[in-house]
Parts: sequence; structure tokens; C-alpha cells
Amino acid sequence: MQQLLQQRCSRHQQREAVARCLECGRFFCRECVTEHQGRLLCSACLSKQIDSKPRGRGSAAIVLRAAQFLSGALTIWIFFYLIGHLLLSIPSDFHDGTIWKTGLR
Repeated sequence: MQQLLQQRCSRHQQREAVARCLECGRFFCRECVTEHQGRLLCSACLSKQIDSKPRGRGSAAIVLRAAQFLSGALTIWIFFYLIGHLLLSIPSDFHDGTIWKTGLR
């Protein structure tokens, strides 16, 4: 604690340090550190940590995405198939207008 009280910010020499970056070990003021996953890090170490994470998708994610696409396409196809089947089951008298004339007599 005594060591922190005597330190100055690595970027702003006129400000006193309030925290030490756990990655690089340098001291920083309140504006220069941020909390990330329960740890105080400077902006340079935070950007290194974020950039080092792999951004590629795993094979399981690709298979899951393909399964979701196929299930959605199958659902849409079944819906439109049933709508088409319903439209085909309507008698042709309905379209001619003669079904309405037979019901009124």
C-alpha cells in the first residue's frame, strides 16, 4: 500500500496512481484503468487481451447454425405446402360464384 501512495500515473504524471495493472504491472490513475472480468487492466493490456481471443467459429457452432437453417426451411416448406393443399381443396364452384347462388334458394 505504501508503494501505491507514492506512485504517479504512467500516462499522466501530474495525477496520483490509484491502481496497478495486473498484466503489465504499471501504475495508473482512475481514467486509465478499467475493470474487465473482475480485474483492473490498462487500455493497452485490455486491447491485447481482447485481440488475442480467437474469433473463429467452432465446428459445433457451424453445425448448429446449419441445423437451425434447415429446420427453419423445413417449417416454411410445410406451412406453404399445407396452405397450398387447403387452397386446392376448395371446390371450383366457389371461384365461379355458383356456390353462393345454390345456397340462397
